[in-house]
Amino acid sequence: MGVITIFIGLGLLMFLAFRGHSIIWVAPVCAAFVALCGGLNLLDAYTTTYMEGAANYFKTWFPAFMLGAVYGKVMDLTGSARSLGSKLVSWIGAKNAMLAVVLPCMLMTYGGISLFVVVFVIYPMGYAIYRAADIPRTKLPGAIATGAFGITMTTVPGTPQIQNLIPGNFYGTTPMAAPLMSIVGILFVGIPALVWLQWDINKGRKQGLHFVEDDKFVEAEHKEMPSWHWLAGLIPIIVVVILLNVFKFHIVVALLGGIICCCLMNIQQAKILLPAISAGADGSMTAIMNTSCAVGFGSVVKAVPGFAALTDAMMNMPGSILFSEAVAVNVLAGATGSASGGMSIALEALAPKYLEIANQQGINPELLHRIASLSSGGLDTLPHNGAVLTLLAVSHCTHKESYWGVCVTTCIIPVVMSLVLALIWGVFL
Repeated sequence: MGVITIFIGLGLLMFLAFRGHSIIWVAPVCAAFVALCGGLNLLDAYTTTYMEGAANYFKTWFPAFMLGAVYGKVMDLTGSARSLGSKLVSWIGAKNAMLAVVLPCMLMTYGGISLFVVVFVIYPMGYAIYRAADIPRTKLPGAIATGAFGITMTTVPGTPQIQNLIPGNFYGTTPMAAPLMSIVGILFVGIPALVWLQWDINKGRKQGLHFVEDDKFVEAEHKEMPSWHWLAGLIPIIVVVILLNVFKFHIVVALLGGIICCCLMNIQQAKILLPAISAGADGSMTAIMNTSCAVGFGSVVKAVPGFAALTDAMMNMPGSILFSEAVAVNVLAGATGSASGGMSIALEALAPKYLEIANQQGINPELLHRIASLSSGGLDTLPHNGAVLTLLAVSHCTHKESYWGVCVTTCIIPVVMSLVLALIWGVFL
């Protein structure tokens, strides 16, 4: 019954989040249900267990969330990211419409720009590209999601996205962990996703579907945004990646380097810089509060007796600990609608045991790092995921119109890939 209660609580969390309710109140309510059914004192479960879990996550990751949001907002409002995106589009060409959307998304997320910021930057360009190519704009969210949420968020070695940084806290690894598995992951995720996106576009053309203007999208507003040389968008990205992966600086230092570089390259827009920094700092609060609340829910789940049985089931799954970790992270990322939140819950509970077994069996902890990161980018993009909701809102598309493309490329393919790689490395390598 304890295990069933946990899954009922997870299901309730998913349902309420999917209905659009704020996880800031949904998470503690669902945690209270789990605590009550698990025999915990409700007041202690909320004021101590829940709040300590949420507060510890906030304390650990707020600097990265805040500086990442500031960096993205400065790159956005100065026009640096838009200038780089426009240049990439001009090189790739509207004839390769899908790639002209996916590749700029990948470069920006690999450069440390928040995927939420990437959505706002890329959509106006993608809108113009798909219109020129006469592709239904309802297929645009799938391409944006593939580049922003799918490939570079978790698979590319050295990515500064938080989903690639969290495992290092548990396994003592670096963002470049398991580069061979990362490269295979890029191929296993990227190729099927790009093939599917192109197949879907071709299918639409055979059905006689065409681009239809979006009455809610005011293109003139986006054309008036500042922009200048594309190097103003590229150089800060290079600075972040080099500081993080070559000089091995902390993510805080790497992001500060990117912010300073972007500000210096846009010093002629001095009036924009401080408002951009303020807007980024304010915007970071929602993201980290949502994730912290999801982690607080996980802390209560860990405290109820049924979690011990669930942990035993995970640890005793057939196959290697890599497969066990892939399943655990996928399930909890899906339940919370958050890649970083679900992964943090899973690793806080299971990483010490995984690491102990890995040391006994001679398994490189880098493999645990990479499987955790890859798996966090699977079931997290279920319909209630915050990034998915933001993407559809910006695109003025409904789940019915566009979610299937997002689901195939950033949910189904990554889930299969993470489980297959866990089996290959855990059983045959």
